[in-house]
Amino acid sequence: MHKYRPLPASTPTLAALALLTSMTSLHAQDANPPTPDNAKKLGTVIVTGTRADNRTESSSLTPIDVVSAETLKQTGTTELTTALARIIPSLTFPRPSAADTADSQRPAQLRGLSPDQVLVLVDGKRWHPGAILLTNGVLGRGSQAVDLNTIPMGAIDHIEVLRDGASAQYGSDAIAGVINIVLKKGAQGGDVEVTGGQYSAGDGRQWQGSANFGIPLNNDKGWVRFTLQDGNQDYTNRAEPNRTRAWEGTTQRYGDPAVKDHNLFLNAQYDLTPGVQLYAFGHYSNRDTTSPAFFRNLANSNSVPSLYPNGYLPLEHADSTDQSLVFGIRGKTAGGWRWDVSGNYGGNRVSYATENSVNRAFLHDFGYSPTEFHDGILRATQQSFDVDIAKELSTSWLPNPVTLAFGAEYLRQTYKIEAGDPASWYTGTSGVSGGAQGFGGYQPTDAGSYSRHDVAEYVSVETNLTDRFGTSLALRHEDYTDFGNTTSGALAGRFDFTDRFAIRGSATTGFRAPSLAQQHYSYTSSLYYGAGNSLQLPPGIYNTGLVPVNSQVGQLLGAESLEPEKSRNFTLGLVWNPLDALNLSLDIYQIKVNNRITLSSNLATTSPTVRAYLAANGVTNTNYSGIAYFTNAVDTRTRGADLVASYLSDFGNNGTLQSTLSYNYNKNKVTDIKANPAILDQLGVNLKRIDRRDQYGLLADTTPRSKLILNEVYGVGHWGFNGTLTRYGSFVSYNSTTASLDQTFGAKWILDLAVNYNLDRWTFTLGGDNVLNTYPDKVIHANDNNGTLPYSVFSPFGFNGAYVYGKVAYRW
Repeated sequence: MHKYRPLPASTPTLAALALLTSMTSLHAQDANPPTPDNAKKLGTVIVTGTRADNRTESSSLTPIDVVSAETLKQTGTTELTTALARIIPSLTFPRPSAADTADSQRPAQLRGLSPDQVLVLVDGKRWHPGAILLTNGVLGRGSQAVDLNTIPMGAIDHIEVLRDGASAQYGSDAIAGVINIVLKKGAQGGDVEVTGGQYSAGDGRQWQGSANFGIPLNNDKGWVRFTLQDGNQDYTNRAEPNRTRAWEGTTQRYGDPAVKDHNLFLNAQYDLTPGVQLYAFGHYSNRDTTSPAFFRNLANSNSVPSLYPNGYLPLEHADSTDQSLVFGIRGKTAGGWRWDVSGNYGGNRVSYATENSVNRAFLHDFGYSPTEFHDGILRATQQSFDVDIAKELSTSWLPNPVTLAFGAEYLRQTYKIEAGDPASWYTGTSGVSGGAQGFGGYQPTDAGSYSRHDVAEYVSVETNLTDRFGTSLALRHEDYTDFGNTTSGALAGRFDFTDRFAIRGSATTGFRAPSLAQQHYSYTSSLYYGAGNSLQLPPGIYNTGLVPVNSQVGQLLGAESLEPEKSRNFTLGLVWNPLDALNLSLDIYQIKVNNRITLSSNLATTSPTVRAYLAANGVTNTNYSGIAYFTNAVDTRTRGADLVASYLSDFGNNGTLQSTLSYNYNKNKVTDIKANPAILDQLGVNLKRIDRRDQYGLLADTTPRSKLILNEVYGVGHWGFNGTLTRYGSFVSYNSTTASLDQTFGAKWILDLAVNYNLDRWTFTLGGDNVLNTYPDKVIHANDNNGTLPYSVFSPFGFNGAYVYGKVAYRW
């Protein structure tokens, strides 16, 4: 198969652009930037987005980033997703706060699309999603995403990020692209690393220790690698005093949560015969996260002076446990057929608790109240069985072998909600607020267990039709028990005009199955409204919350069974290698998503007409003051461009300078909003399927349209210097109902610096992230909760300020 070979530049135009680029010392991240003492290897074989066994990064038909473990660690952070966001401009990782426990499983976005529209693989195997469904007003609202931070960086050899739709190759969720985490292998080598630091504001102190090592098995017939990680992070707080009660000082917490995490990852392989391997990998991780709710001061109606004479700040605790195991056997026959048969289990369990709290209704009715509550448990699991077969076939009528690949997958998914203790959700009839303050527990009516399965088959062919024209075609059929069949296709091609210049493009269709959580998640908050209440309701308990689409009240008010999201992706790109040391790529893309799944706005049900309608249709035991549900309400369009450039300067005895420039421009737009269900118009209820916050913001401009990353890595002798300058473009926060409360936040530059000293097997690092202590613009007074929440939860780099850290590593 033809491979992209660097040759001298051949035109004045190419030479001029090469000179300009080299003068600015910039390079991009289309591939893994090398360390200063190891030049970039364009011949690296990739395994993502292709079934061929000799497709290289430099000859890929679609845009792909290859990020080494060394590059990940150079970012300074201990979080995998944060590291990727500092390397790949099309990936964003906001840091929400004061949004219940959304900060315990923060979502990552690729190209501004939903976090659950990115497929995550580990060594090519589908990774399980988290159990948390994001229901608050944060980026990724409504998604049930994979928690990348459960995978320790010490276990990773490199990561391949495919920036193209790949449902035809891998199935559901791959609308925006694929993140494939490739694990370290073999018995040789290892490292031990300890890092610690804190923010310049004096808080957020954290440390992490990790070790990775291998052990040979049975005279080198196999090996097993262990990765152990343990860490602790104190919370940060950027809240300010309440303007109306300044004498109380700072009572709110607003920043990163307090986190304790423990992680064990195993990867093993054993040669049964020279052509057959047994392999397995899996992990167990536990993360305890404590996040703040809103402070209840003495002027608040939910204050309880008898228990908390100075007010109280409820704390929301999430105990998250992840488990996974992949077990398989693979080999190659004498005839050249490669085969792989594997089983895959993964799951996440999140147990909720509320601390430093009270249930006022419980206290009123029984004379006492717990101050700690068990609020319930969420569980999400998946099991799969995969068969993959491939072979390079030679034909008399094609100049190069054809890679034929086909296979099948059985996928089973489950989701479960377990109710909390009665005291966590108790409401009573006194008119006093019920449920644990901060986060009321899941009620028995919310609880349930759900499952589905899917059977998929795929086939793909890939070849170079000529020595300069490569192409691939893939088809995949899926059959889900809860919504039926779907078929996806992908066509990609690349033409090398010269050995230094190529054009590539792809057209794909894709889909994302509605998650079980989106179909069945239920969370109910209950309040008792007494006589003469402000809503003019009869005395009684009224519920508000998120109801499943198949619930009685939901279907009476227009909810419909969810359909899969359908996408059409188009990408066109240029790849250019004008000099041996200079590599450039530019890819433009468009992604249209129809039937996109989103949360509706809150549907008020307090009018006499609606209450009479619900009662007439059997909803008599439970009243609702408002509900929301998931709906295929909108169509969206994403347009953008990725620019990637890299340049390696070799100064001989004076060292090397690796320069990387990467840039992403991305614009999301809601192109269509489906009409309200007829029953809502008949009832005179003004339900907007999505409000303006979602239409213009969360699904569009609340993610910055542009992001630029400039990285310089200089190495000389025992020393290494790393600097990264990142520009986050402006973004807009939209109010749900009032345009005058919208706010545009300006673009910001973030500078990260680090210096390394290598002594034999030791590496000592001193670094600083955001060394200029840059913060986002402050929120306008109308939106800052009387000054207690001064920064936006949508800030793409958070609002913690400068972070200084040290690191010591020993490698062998």
